[in-house]
Amino acid sequence: MGSGRPRSCRRLFNSLVLSIHRLISSPLIFVFLGFNVRRRLYDDDDDDDAISAPIGRAKKASTVIRSEWPSDDIPLGHEAFAIPKGYNAPQQVHITQGDYDGKAVIISWVTPEEPGSSKVQYGKLGHQYDLSAEGTWSNYTFCKYNSGYIHHCLLDGLEGSLGFYDEMAYPFSRCRHYRIARSSDLGQTFNSLSTLEHYIQSGGQTVLFVGDLSYADAYRDNDIGIRWDSWGRFVERNTAYQPWIWSAGNHEIDYMPDVVEVILLYAALADFLMLAIGIQQWSICFAINAAGHLTYSPQWIWLRQELSKVNREQTPWLFVVMHVPMYSSNDVHFMEGESMRVAFESWFVQYKVDLIFAGHVHAYERSYRISNIHNDVSTRACFPVPDKSAPVYITVGDGGNQEGLAGKFRDPQPNYSAFREASYGHSIIEIKNRTHAIYRWVRNDDGQAICGGED
Repeated sequence: MGSGRPRSCRRLFNSLVLSIHRLISSPLIFVFLGFNVRRRLYDDDDDDDAISAPIGRAKKASTVIRSEWPSDDIPLGHEAFAIPKGYNAPQQVHITQGDYDGKAVIISWVTPEEPGSSKVQYGKLGHQYDLSAEGTWSNYTFCKYNSGYIHHCLLDGLEGSLGFYDEMAYPFSRCRHYRIARSSDLGQTFNSLSTLEHYIQSGGQTVLFVGDLSYADAYRDNDIGIRWDSWGRFVERNTAYQPWIWSAGNHEIDYMPDVVEVILLYAALADFLMLAIGIQQWSICFAINAAGHLTYSPQWIWLRQELSKVNREQTPWLFVVMHVPMYSSNDVHFMEGESMRVAFESWFVQYKVDLIFAGHVHAYERSYRISNIHNDVSTRACFPVPDKSAPVYITVGDGGNQEGLAGKFRDPQPNYSAFREASYGHSIIEIKNRTHAIYRWVRNDDGQAICGGED
């Protein structure tokens, strides 16, 4: 199923595949188990006050003059989309979480000419691969496009350091110290390639991808499927070697007015768009669908119940991921997440969520710890205020897609906005232990982790 460099300390995340009824603003909640210690989060995204400035001390709008390649998609014949050599060679290989207990992964790949085998062999590192699992495959048609044969294989009962292979071995091990990357709105431009290559160099162990994957919806008819396939090969350089946890965004909706067809989860890579629920020694992950955030909707009831179960004596780290940001000072998509904020912000404060990640806006921005849960128009108390129980809101919609950067921020910079910059990049949250973590945003231009303070 391809080849690549072995990597250590892979995080085997958990999953439950959920149906998705609507894709925009889908939140994903992560809880990292440990002691009930109110954490210290070191934030590295403000280059002027490196080392020691606490989050919330001084807001900053970056003056960086960015460089970027054109936002056009990379031509299909480029080596970034190289088709593996050999008849019916597997392609678009990717790994995601597979169960509640952190002892399973799902391996997915595509064979272009015929189904071939769905068998995966695996075993402990340093030993023979004497275990095997049998997967399933499916395919589909859309307009005149015929997909390849899409395989999924569940490997369960994994313990310790394990590897698996179809034609080549992919080793994994489990560890307590780990790095999680956050990215979204990637697409398949040269800027996208720069983001992906910078992430691979970072030593991250898994990726939370928060929607807007291939941007194939910009194409028509057969080219939609072709551009999903090219994107699958594009990200394979990393998805074949470590888990990516997928959520979905508005660009996963394909509308074909001439054939009166709406595809909510484009079938070519529907397996990429899996939301997860899982429990492990170090992490628990709830996946929710943001379509029904009105009071007493099924999701509203579910989220209230699940948050109430979180035991902060065991879970000091609580992250939420959604596609559309609840707080953003960029003119593009301004206040699109307001209804979500009204519905859920008080819960995020009540349960002391640490970080909320979003995409959608093609720029980077970090807030202070603020809330607007006492919004009252009659008393004019309708502005965000400092709140130590509130999360930090981080927008990293700067993956590099064909729409380019959202360079126009609102002026003056709102008091809740700590740092903002319209540049391509990715972010890393490094869980050091049960009480400490380091957060970094890495700009593509210079590959530098922009430094900041501590909270």
